[in-house]
Amino acid sequence: MAEQPLQKLAVASKDGISINLHFGHSDTFWIYTVSGKEIALLEKREVDKYCHGHTGSQSAMQKILATINDCTAVFSAKIGDGPTEKLRKIGVFAVSDYAYEAVEESLLAYVNDR
Repeated sequence: MAEQPLQKLAVASKDGISINLHFGHSDTFWIYTVSGKEIALLEKREVDKYCHGHTGSQSAMQKILATINDCTAVFSAKIGDGPTEKLRKIGVFAVSDYAYEAVEESLLAYVNDR
């Protein structure tokens, strides 16, 4: 089996333990590098929350896109169609399949199942 390439993945999490935040409610994205069975927390990147009830801050969205544009994917508990499309346009996959699951196990499963 070929070695998995290193991927940089962003996570919307309150605590870094589980994927437990809605994309638009996150003010911090935890950035991990993952390759095969190796995972490491690289850094935490702070942003302004995008979602404010039924409205979204476009300037906050632009900052989020710029902040995580070097990541392969972003994991959140939930994400709307609008943000998903904006992420897709910059080459970042929106992943909500692992909502409320453990961060490290979820990221490893995602990378190794692809």
